[in-house]
Amino acid sequence: MELLLILHAVAAVCAPWLAARMGRASFAVLAVPPAAAFVYTLWVAVRGLPVREATAWAPVMQMELDFRADPLAVVMMALVTGIGVLVLGYSAAYLPADDDGLGRYGGVMVAFAGSMLGLVTADNLLLLYVFWELTTVFSYLLIGYEPESRVSRQAAMKALAITTFGGLCMLAGFVLTGQAAGTYRVSAIAADPPAIAPVALVLVLTGALAKSAIFPFSTWLPAAMAAPTPVSAYLHAAAMVKAGVYLVARLGPAFGDVALWRAVAVPLGLVTMVLGGWRALRETDLKRLLAYGTVSQLGFLVALFGAGTRATALAGAAMLVAHALFKAALFLVVGIVDHAAGSRETGELSGVGRAMPWVCAAAVLAGASMAGLPPLAGFAAKEAALESLLDAPFLLAGVVAGSALTAAYTLRFLWGAFAAKPGVAARPVHRVPAAMFVPTALLSVLGLALAPAASWYAGAMSAYTESFRDPGHETHLVVWSGFGLPLLLSAAALAAGVLLFVAREPVARAGAVLPVPDSSQVFWIIVSGLDRFAIQLTGLVQRGSVPDYLMLTMLAAVGVGVFSVAYGGAPRLDVPVVAWQRPEQPVITVLIAAAAVLALLARASIFLAVVVGVLGYGTALLFLAHGSPDLALTQFLAETLLLVVFALVLRRLPIDPGRGRLPFPARIGLGLAVGVVLTGAGMLASSARDVVPVGAHMAMPAEEAGSRNIVTALLVDIRAWDTLGESTVLIVLTLGLTSLVFLRRRSYRIEPKEAEHPPAEPHWLASTLPRGQRVLAFDVVARLTFHTVLLLSLFLLFVGHSRVGGGFAGGIVAGLAIAVRYLAGGRNELAAAVPVHAGVLMGVGLTLSAGTALFGLLFGSAALDMLATDVSVPLAGHVHLSTGLLFDLGVYLSVIGMVQDVLRGLGAEMDRQIDAGEGS
Repeated sequence: MELLLILHAVAAVCAPWLAARMGRASFAVLAVPPAAAFVYTLWVAVRGLPVREATAWAPVMQMELDFRADPLAVVMMALVTGIGVLVLGYSAAYLPADDDGLGRYGGVMVAFAGSMLGLVTADNLLLLYVFWELTTVFSYLLIGYEPESRVSRQAAMKALAITTFGGLCMLAGFVLTGQAAGTYRVSAIAADPPAIAPVALVLVLTGALAKSAIFPFSTWLPAAMAAPTPVSAYLHAAAMVKAGVYLVARLGPAFGDVALWRAVAVPLGLVTMVLGGWRALRETDLKRLLAYGTVSQLGFLVALFGAGTRATALAGAAMLVAHALFKAALFLVVGIVDHAAGSRETGELSGVGRAMPWVCAAAVLAGASMAGLPPLAGFAAKEAALESLLDAPFLLAGVVAGSALTAAYTLRFLWGAFAAKPGVAARPVHRVPAAMFVPTALLSVLGLALAPAASWYAGAMSAYTESFRDPGHETHLVVWSGFGLPLLLSAAALAAGVLLFVAREPVARAGAVLPVPDSSQVFWIIVSGLDRFAIQLTGLVQRGSVPDYLMLTMLAAVGVGVFSVAYGGAPRLDVPVVAWQRPEQPVITVLIAAAAVLALLARASIFLAVVVGVLGYGTALLFLAHGSPDLALTQFLAETLLLVVFALVLRRLPIDPGRGRLPFPARIGLGLAVGVVLTGAGMLASSARDVVPVGAHMAMPAEEAGSRNIVTALLVDIRAWDTLGESTVLIVLTLGLTSLVFLRRRSYRIEPKEAEHPPAEPHWLASTLPRGQRVLAFDVVARLTFHTVLLLSLFLLFVGHSRVGGGFAGGIVAGLAIAVRYLAGGRNELAAAVPVHAGVLMGVGLTLSAGTALFGLLFGSAALDMLATDVSVPLAGHVHLSTGLLFDLGVYLSVIGMVQDVLRGLGAEMDRQIDAGEGS
């Protein structure tokens, strides 16, 4: 499964390159991953179910790449992959050959197919959520395929906003469910359902209902018809909108018999089925008509699976397949009609059925399945649904009413697309490409061909349906169950549907008169109201004053501390308080206190920066006194580098430390209050500890990683994910900072500056600094020590796994060497010191760090599983090598790139602006 997902990802990345060289023929190559996944699905189904694959990801946190294929998952896999292949083939003929977005379209479609494949096979709630949100992002890109169209942009934003809101609610529900169950494995939760809070069920259902466009979240699906028609056939008929239905079906065995689960899913499903069908009768655009019909059918599916019985689950599983086949086929029919006739409006289409009889036949076959006519798959599924609801009169009546509306809008669709209309001239059409007709016809014929296998399908799904604890009414899934009440109800629904179609004009007028608010208008009213509220709140809180933000943060910290003490009971302090443990500690404390007082009295910006640096150095000395040389070294180096950055910034942004929003006594009081609260919080946290500190457990894992330095082992072995994340965040912040500095320029290159008095011949002490700024001794020392300091940084990098040092410390040392070169010789020296672009250094560094994850997956047992070996090198002796060194090298290069980028932006570019006389 993982290889299939990787294959989809690789194809998605290569899609633009393939489209640029092969044009529409690239879709044949892009169809290979879903085709391979379809073959794998058939192989898994024949081999025997269930099949489980698991790869350790973060074993300590019980997180795995856990995939499982059972009957329900295999059904969804077949739909996602099989229809995905057909839609990609259809797209090759549907999209214009000169479309500039072919590569983007193909790449996103394949990426979506892979995400959907991961979603339906994920056996971990958190992993399922990851794929869930990936489908949201890719559907946003596909719906907004035409970014220059306002309608497409608004539709994409609406879909993103609604489904993301539902996804976040679902994530909260997943966390509550997983914590209550003691596991996040979906199959384990279904086998042994936990007793969870009602709010967790509501949150999970919110995500499912939003994804499947169930009332009140239905508004995004009709708007999504702004997407190309193949996208609608795949995402909005066979794949994405089925994700919510799939989630309700997947968790049905666990929570289907819970009253709250049924009370939410069943009524909302019925309301959606009826309202969607009623609205479809008023549409004149064929695609929007099918969109509201899809909303109606999704409501039907949610009601069936939400009922939570074996009988309704069997009917739902049958309707799941039938709906995907007939609705995807009908969307593709709309694409053919629009492509051949140039319109989707029912009032403009006349005589199209005579001009395209084979397309009309495929549409009639798919429409008959949707309306529930025998002997098609839709009929077998609807009969099973009616039979399963015989002991639920209210639900049965709602389904019959919805079925009548389904028959009515099916006739409206077929009449609007193909019938010859009085007074309307026959619409001229052109020939339909085979690549568009074959997938459409195949999906339509499958609805007929699979119907006789209904009883076999019921047996194949028994492992899933029997996992429901409530058996429900006895139900048979067959293509013909004989004469009985279900058949009578089905006939009544069809007759009512025909009457509604015949009276379509009065029905449309009645629908237009009813004072039902437009859901799209309601959505935009809510969005605009939130925008106005956000603007007002931002104007009130975000006033652009850093002192104000800092004051509010400190007041919040004090408020939290006071509230905790007031309402949390009397705190328990079991921490022994001692004056000091080592004689140097009080001396360092006095120095820190003196520096703090000086900071309060400082009136010059640069002096204040130096004093703040002294506070940092004092903290480093405390680390050293406590036996933490790694932390002390890093603190020393970081403070030195920050002092340089402060000095560079203060050249263009002078800050008056004498001014403040609060009076001096108030600031003193606030500072003391924050100090007391944070100190007390630390002491209370230490008192609350009832287990051995984690530091005591670090020695053994560090030794297993081949390291004698616990801190380095912690950063590059035990907590490598955190280090990778922190490196990524720092790189992003650095790029954002320098982007603001270079806002008015298109090039990030350091522009050289001509020397005031260039030497007649090249000289190793040539400098571009003005005479008043140049210090000859500093220039000489900087050049003589530069390479030595770089060697020292490499030494710290290589010995960090066993001694004091590491990639971060080594990178800062190298960065300081570069900073000294710049301060001594100007921006020309900066360009000469590091001729490699900063972005290249950061990119290579981040790639090296992230690449160790692949080493672990390919050659180890888990991502970021560090591989190590001991070798004997002549003259050097015993050497310990590991992929941790590669990880640390990536950190080293990333830090150098960040320092270079900061010096380039805050130093060289500001120098250029000062020389050019540009305003700050």
